[in-house]
Amino acid sequence: MTDTVHFNLLPCSDSQHKIAVATLDNAPSLNALTANMLTLLTTQLALWQEDDDIICVVLEGAGEKAFCAGGDVKSMHEVMRDNTNDEIRRVCGDFFTIEYRCDYLIHTYCKPIIAWGSGIVMGGGMGLFMGSSHKVVTPNSKLAMPEISIGLYPDVGGTWFLNRLDDGIGLFLGLTGSMLNATDAVDVHLADFMALPEHKASLIEQLQVADWECVDDAYEVVTELLETFAQEAHHESPQPQLLPFYPHIQQACQQDSLLQVVDAIDAIEGESQWLARAKSNLDTGSPISAHICYRQLTACHDLSLADCFRLELTLSVCCCLVGEFQEGVRARLVDKDGSPNWKYKSLAAVEDKLIDEMFTSLWTPESHPLAQLGHY
Repeated sequence: MTDTVHFNLLPCSDSQHKIAVATLDNAPSLNALTANMLTLLTTQLALWQEDDDIICVVLEGAGEKAFCAGGDVKSMHEVMRDNTNDEIRRVCGDFFTIEYRCDYLIHTYCKPIIAWGSGIVMGGGMGLFMGSSHKVVTPNSKLAMPEISIGLYPDVGGTWFLNRLDDGIGLFLGLTGSMLNATDAVDVHLADFMALPEHKASLIEQLQVADWECVDDAYEVVTELLETFAQEAHHESPQPQLLPFYPHIQQACQQDSLLQVVDAIDAIEGESQWLARAKSNLDTGSPISAHICYRQLTACHDLSLADCFRLELTLSVCCCLVGEFQEGVRARLVDKDGSPNWKYKSLAAVEDKLIDEMFTSLWTPESHPLAQLGHY
């Protein structure tokens, strides 16, 4: 069965406590998140949070290829293609509301959540991963926020977590949709630990035999275990791809305008397939998405976590209504012609008025679907 999440409780040696395991299962779509999966996960996480016998949660993806490759954007494309604006706003708004509530719950969870980010971790998968208290990658992990290529923007809390990376790195990752390997992910603080695939079974076994009756800080126990695995995995770290260009990226992203930033990124020199791909993603991505990303990462740094998600709900629905998201998904994932017909042909052509409107809430503070975040 796909389009689901499997939940398991593993007994601990003290016979009282348990380790909870949630497994995302939509393997044919690289565990892409459907509304059903997000509802199941949110409901169960909330129940586990209230259960004093549960020590921590392990969040993983089914299969070997992906933790989670994003949200189920193909289904949203059908909604955007076949419905009126009112229906698009309702259906897509409901999906993003469910997704952001789940992400927020993980960010604010009162127990350790270990996200085992093996394989592909992209888009909506990053929303789950980045909220977790212990973010684990393996040598085959690939992390990215590639929304600029499909006419969206770095959502699922990207306004929060990309703003908390070192100067400029978050902006670069959002504008280019660059894929990071495990080494770069740990070095830029998108991940906490690297482990080997075989360490997962050992981790769970050691969590089960820990003497939780005598533990004051479950977070510390999990951290110590993962630090040990990280030392063992160090020799299998992939070669860094971003780090050789780190100072040039930072300098480029500190320019005074979006156009200057883009020119500076394009001017970075280096014989690197990774860098060439980053530039190509930026140059062929949605100009509207680039403007949204730039404003997110230059004007929204001081927003609370809850306000970031409230802002993103408006932005995401607006991307659906404007048509940019629909066209991007069509070109990249449905028809796969690779040639999206963006609303604007260049960054300079994008009207400030449109971006201002997209950053204007579609709801009053009281009627906002995420009004309760941060208030309970």
